[in-house]
Amino acid sequence: MAATEQILDSIQKKYFDKEFRALTWSGTFEDYLELVKKNPTITRTSFQRLYDMILYFGTVEYEDSRKKITHYKFFDDPIDNGKDAIYGLDTHLMKLMNALKAAAYRYGTERRVLLLHGPVGSAKSTIVRLLKKGMEYYSRTDEGALFSFEWLNIPKNFADLDNSPRENIPCPMHEDPLHVIPVRIRGEFLQGLLGSKAEEIFIEGALCPSCRQIYRDLVEMHQGEWRKVLEHVRVRRILLSEKDRIGIGTFQPKDEKNQDSTELTGDINYRKIAEYGSDSDPRAFNFDGEFNIANRGIVEFIEMLKLDVAFLYDLLSASQEHKIKPKKFPQTDIDEVIIGHTNEPEYRKLQNNEFMEALRDRTMKIDIPYITKWAEEIKIYKKDYNNEKIRGKFIAPHTIEMAAMWAVLTRLEEPKKANLTLVQKLKLYDGKSIPGFTEDNIRELRKEAHREGMEGISPRYIQDKISNAIVKYPEEPTVNPFMVLNELEAGLDHHSLITSEELKKRYRELIQVVKKEYTEIVKNEVQRAISADEDAIKRLFANYIDNVKAYVQKEKVKNKYTGEDEEPNEKLMRSIEEKIDIPESRKDDFRREIMNYIGALSLENKKFEWTSNERLAKALELKLFEDQKDSIKLSSLVSSVMDKETQEKIDVVKSRLIKHFGYDDASATDVLNYVASIFARGDIQE
Repeated sequence: MAATEQILDSIQKKYFDKEFRALTWSGTFEDYLELVKKNPTITRTSFQRLYDMILYFGTVEYEDSRKKITHYKFFDDPIDNGKDAIYGLDTHLMKLMNALKAAAYRYGTERRVLLLHGPVGSAKSTIVRLLKKGMEYYSRTDEGALFSFEWLNIPKNFADLDNSPRENIPCPMHEDPLHVIPVRIRGEFLQGLLGSKAEEIFIEGALCPSCRQIYRDLVEMHQGEWRKVLEHVRVRRILLSEKDRIGIGTFQPKDEKNQDSTELTGDINYRKIAEYGSDSDPRAFNFDGEFNIANRGIVEFIEMLKLDVAFLYDLLSASQEHKIKPKKFPQTDIDEVIIGHTNEPEYRKLQNNEFMEALRDRTMKIDIPYITKWAEEIKIYKKDYNNEKIRGKFIAPHTIEMAAMWAVLTRLEEPKKANLTLVQKLKLYDGKSIPGFTEDNIRELRKEAHREGMEGISPRYIQDKISNAIVKYPEEPTVNPFMVLNELEAGLDHHSLITSEELKKRYRELIQVVKKEYTEIVKNEVQRAISADEDAIKRLFANYIDNVKAYVQKEKVKNKYTGEDEEPNEKLMRSIEEKIDIPESRKDDFRREIMNYIGALSLENKKFEWTSNERLAKALELKLFEDQKDSIKLSSLVSSVMDKETQEKIDVVKSRLIKHFGYDDASATDVLNYVASIFARGDIQE
């Protein structure tokens, strides 16, 4: 029992005592004015708060194809350990941030509806969910603190002050306490309070109908003594919360018969009409529509363009004038970020609807396409499908990578350059270097592909088929790329969004392209595992470099056995260079490139290793494999006869696959058998 009490006490002190005091601050109106003097940012608008929240988590800058990119760490979801992390969309998130920055600085974007537009499954709703989560988190920090107020000791019946019971009434729309200051004197008041700092804050809007009614009654009750009216104001810190309906709202369209605009702007409280005598008394009205409760924060419109036209009209004044029109009440000021998301077919309907020009004019569209970077697509699936999360089934190397490759290939447009394949284009986008292509070429490829990422296969489809492959073969200890690729191909016949037979044919052809790419990858890995004799490859490397150095500098090589000077070994050099398809006419260029690289590294006091140049490393591995493969006799795997010596050598290769390439015993055996079958067919030239 003592131990249990100790744990509870520890939790209480660590999480509740200090936090509760900080997050439940309350004080008089004058106390709040002192807070404003110390830190005017507590009065920020919703756009300013959202923009500052994202910057609160920091940024990282990098270059992609000579273009400066800012990565906002917030979109890695540091709040939830990456649960809602957004991958591969930095350039598009920069456009969103530019819109938020312009709105925060009041350049006009704050009077627009932000509309995230893209294909299904492109992370639109995840981005909005992350923004809402961030606003909740930020409001609990010292930097993100914000305040509202409640009215204290308010008579229920101002006509009979002596006998009327009193009550405390919180502002239903969580307004900034400075709204209590009448608009006509607000500028003078803030100038007197803050001096030159008054320009740092902007308080837009007036009291909501409920608070306005109370304010008028109090002014009359105290016969115009404004200071006494302010004594009824108690300021308190508020925490934005979607679950508590404070500062964060979500509206989802329903079928037309059940849609009601009061869900946005509030509705009459019929139970209180009898108490207050009129349905136009603000005390008989619930200001609890999504626009009302989202004041000071953010409101999300799910599948926004599926809303009934009547709802879309509410968005016009909400965005442009920052006002809403509750039933039987005047226009009411709001301060909130309005953000929606929609798929492409719905957006096309909006474009073609001439009656919705006003909404189109007030909408800022931000494209959120599918990822077109292979490495970023891989991250989506590895978050859920990895050998730490999936128990009892080993996911073989390259399984997730090949599924991601196919997904990205379906989204890319065929390159217009005749000497470039779609797979090569994918690799260029992913940062891989391909001879003959520069960063400028990559920028050109992106510019000429106007629809890239707006069509193709959704990540959800890939996730579904990976899941199918995991559970479909219960007797198999591993899931390999062929299992997943076969599932992806089989599912095309039943894909609800693909009706074109021509498109299905193209996607099937891309499956074969990916299988071919996978075959090359595992052939290369087995070759590297066979040639993974570190000492042997270093000797070959040193021999090659000695000969290249002598060749380029027109010198001779000393034979370490005879001690005699000899001409550079052209046969050795060409036997290595041919492995990476360097023609005779380009051998001098390649050799000079290697020597220049060695010189550049030496200036930085760095040593040129056999792995320093990716192409040379591959050539060395292939050469060593060529020299050693006959002694391994890998092709004997497909026969039933294998001598002890060969078995031992095969076991060594298998252990290297496990140690260096991430296989387990079963998947290493599978990949060796697969590559052995290629040997048997003669696909690898002797």
